[in-house]
Amino acid sequence: MKKLLAATALLTALTGMANAAELTVGAANVSDGLDPGKDHSNVGSQFYMNAFDPLIARDVTTTDQKWLPGLATEWKMVDDKTMELTLRQGVTFQNGEPMTADDVVFSLNRMFQATFPPYQVRAKDRFQNFVGAEKVDDFTVRVTAKRADPLFETLLNLQQVFIIPMDYTMALSGDPKAAEDSDYEAFALAPIGTGPYKIAQLDPGQKVVYERFDGFWGDKAPLDKVTVLRIPEISARLTALKTGEVDMITNVAPDQLALLEGDAAVKVVGAPTALFHVMILNANHPQMKDARLRQALSLAIDRDALNEALWFGKAIVPSTHTYKEYGPMYQPELTTFGYDPEKAKALLAEAGYDGFEVTFDSDPVYYTNGALAAQAIMEMWAAVGVKGKLNLDSKWTGGEPTMMVRNWSNPMYFADPVGSFGVMWAPGGPSEGEGRFNVTPEYTANWEEFRFAPTVEARKAAYAKLMDYIQAEAPVLPLYQPYESWAMKANVTWAPLPGNVPYALDFRAGNITVE
Repeated sequence: MKKLLAATALLTALTGMANAAELTVGAANVSDGLDPGKDHSNVGSQFYMNAFDPLIARDVTTTDQKWLPGLATEWKMVDDKTMELTLRQGVTFQNGEPMTADDVVFSLNRMFQATFPPYQVRAKDRFQNFVGAEKVDDFTVRVTAKRADPLFETLLNLQQVFIIPMDYTMALSGDPKAAEDSDYEAFALAPIGTGPYKIAQLDPGQKVVYERFDGFWGDKAPLDKVTVLRIPEISARLTALKTGEVDMITNVAPDQLALLEGDAAVKVVGAPTALFHVMILNANHPQMKDARLRQALSLAIDRDALNEALWFGKAIVPSTHTYKEYGPMYQPELTTFGYDPEKAKALLAEAGYDGFEVTFDSDPVYYTNGALAAQAIMEMWAAVGVKGKLNLDSKWTGGEPTMMVRNWSNPMYFADPVGSFGVMWAPGGPSEGEGRFNVTPEYTANWEEFRFAPTVEARKAAYAKLMDYIQAEAPVLPLYQPYESWAMKANVTWAPLPGNVPYALDFRAGNITVE
């Protein structure tokens, strides 16, 4: 019997060893801090899915709008402006504390009634319609809006209202009564959530280390540990993968894929991501105020040629600002953007363009193929008579009044035009607030109809009017949805999920295996 018990113990130990798995990822960028309420970046979007949970979850295996229980097991509209949510019992934060209604109310109201300046920015572009959350009992919460909202469930699924622990957050600066700005700053460096992995180490801008959280309420994490390292140069990431320093790398451009072909130890997955690389034009720069000039700069760009040259035809060039992930709000029939060099030349003449230099700002490495696209755009401008100058400066900012033109991205933060176009181009949003875009009373009225109309048909009609304004004013040109690739060792099985946020490194159960 002793021998049998010993053999059983050995078999159990060996099975545990076989199931143990670690993963090291080489990423182009790593966040300086991880606070789901504060963050708004492509870089940050990689990291939250593993460590945090929403109240209302979404089926990320599909682009359909299919809502699932998350930290709330059910929800209902009490009236057209009030939702009541029943909270999941037995949920534990990664610091061992139980999740309660108080934590949920705190997490929601830190955004709905924001006092921390970074939260106020996110509240403005996402949660303006919410009044607040209140506790009904230990496992029931009500959320109240100012007016009936067609996006109620969508907004409660967002990263910015992932649930965090109230007492832990408030204790970070030693004040047990209320969270202060310093608490939120500290939280970003030592974050705690309810997800299947805890963030065991965060070296700002350099490294994130996850460890399995055994107290997770759902399906257990498949990996014991995940380390994400910043390796900014693609050549260095490829080398790290081939030498075994890492098991997986992000942001592999199509022209680099040939370096991996024929290597049986490596495989690649890729897909167009729900994010636009865009060119934005400053309508308030003294030399850029004439809309005809901005239209010409846009019409001079052959986006299909950029797609073929930089993405081997795998990117998606849009006719308007829309994604198929919008579901019923997808409107590919609209034609807002196009290529017409002859019209561009005519508009330049009408605008009285006299050959002054138009500066195009770009970070050298932040966007995959970003600098190469900017160089090609300089040539396309030259072909219609525009003197362009490329400025590769990693310190550019969107609110700089001297900025003329620059590249940027416009992700789909959530699957609705409000969650992509709206985040940047809403009245009072970042583009207007930073002084590069102007709205009219008519634009604002169309926006209100688009945002709150109760039917899809009415919302689509209003959105089409917004696109007419964007065509006339030319503040932005979506270049394409980039085709992003991830490379990994042959024993790793992972792929980006169609319903997930762009770039998410989602290592939850069912999303990754390591043999």
